[in-house]
Amino acid sequence: MSLAELLAVLMVVAMIAALMAGYPVALTLAGVAFAFAFLGHALGVMDFGILGALPQRIFGVMTNEVLLAVPLFIFMGVTLERSRVAEDLLETMGRLFGSLRGGLGFSAVLVGALLAAAKGVVGATAVTMGLIMLPTMLRFGYDPRLAAGTVAATATLAQIFPPATVLVLLGDQLGNAYQAAQLAKGVFAPRSLTVSDLFAGALVPAFMLVFLYLAFLIAVAMARPKASPALPADPEAPRGLALARRLAAVLVAPLALILAVLGSILGGVATPTEAGSIGAVGAVLLALRKAPREPLLRPVSEKTTQVVSMIFLILIGATMFSLVFRALGGDAMIERALADLPGGTNGAVLAVMLAMFLLGFVMDAFEIIFVVVPIVAPVLLQMPGIDPVWLGIMMAINLQTSYMHPPLGPTLFYLRGVAPAGITTRHIYAGIVPFVLIQLAALVVLWFVPELATALPHALYR
Repeated sequence: MSLAELLAVLMVVAMIAALMAGYPVALTLAGVAFAFAFLGHALGVMDFGILGALPQRIFGVMTNEVLLAVPLFIFMGVTLERSRVAEDLLETMGRLFGSLRGGLGFSAVLVGALLAAAKGVVGATAVTMGLIMLPTMLRFGYDPRLAAGTVAATATLAQIFPPATVLVLLGDQLGNAYQAAQLAKGVFAPRSLTVSDLFAGALVPAFMLVFLYLAFLIAVAMARPKASPALPADPEAPRGLALARRLAAVLVAPLALILAVLGSILGGVATPTEAGSIGAVGAVLLALRKAPREPLLRPVSEKTTQVVSMIFLILIGATMFSLVFRALGGDAMIERALADLPGGTNGAVLAVMLAMFLLGFVMDAFEIIFVVVPIVAPVLLQMPGIDPVWLGIMMAINLQTSYMHPPLGPTLFYLRGVAPAGITTRHIYAGIVPFVLIQLAALVVLWFVPELATALPHALYR
């Protein structure tokens, strides 16, 4: 290992140490990169002038049309969070399934899937469901671990259901990596990988996760009926046709919004950015219908600005980090390491999946996308037999798992912040473990049946 490559390794170690010490992510990425760029220049293993390419790269990030979808989808999600759609859905679904053993858990999963497809923002979904669903489940005798795990896992569906922000960012990074990989192989008319490809590829795996969650809750209801009891009969609750009308009333608007956004993307009518604008306008109209006198625009805009600024600041810091890492020869070192692994292509993919899973203990999904994916994806996509859509969905589900596994999964902190007194941190950590195992099982299924991720996008776009 050369001195430059040793500095590249130490650079990664320093970044992880700084993150674990609690320093801000974006500033850590940029600060560590600058320090090692200066050190590399002083030791004569890289030219400090390489940082002159940074302004052009930042300009490319800020003018990237694909990334314009990020603020639009976040605006849509925050607007829906303020419009009380979730409250109506949870109340009605709870009445629909509450008479069944485990019914509140089923309601949480189904509503969580709807909110994921409508919002695409994990934090908003976790907070909303934690405030509404957890107290109800505890009041009716649910095991605190099962209740906390169900709500936390369901909230993370917003990481994999289109229009998830993670899929937009992952699609942009993988698209660049796929073109670089093809050019490296001498293909000068490269095929493209788009965000629409990942949206289509994520649909079947996302519904598979919903099915696996429901199957687990059914198994718990049968094996441990006291952990998920049925709700007592409420003589004043609507029944029959009245309940059906109530369900239709709360479902029509969010389903119409979901179909408008996803349908326009999957049908090729609109790009994700254009569909994001449709979703933003639709969410505003829905919010005005639900709360016509409440001034929502200012708080929604402020929250959207905060989230988008955080994402793009991390992206700029990660851009600087990747630039210095490559200048030190880190990408060539990673390429050799993956090529030399036993098992060939399968061994390389498995190693990257394991590394991303372990990094999820200390890094956010956005950080992994911006730092790790640009380094490993071009190498993996040059290897034979790897479909870029399949690789993207495998990474997306892996990153979704990083949002929920202890000890640093962001969803767990969101939930802890709004959990009622009967829910402890131990309950949340213990309750999420079965769902982490379900996520890993889903990755195994996708490993052996890649068509679950590739069949729909290939049918639509190839």
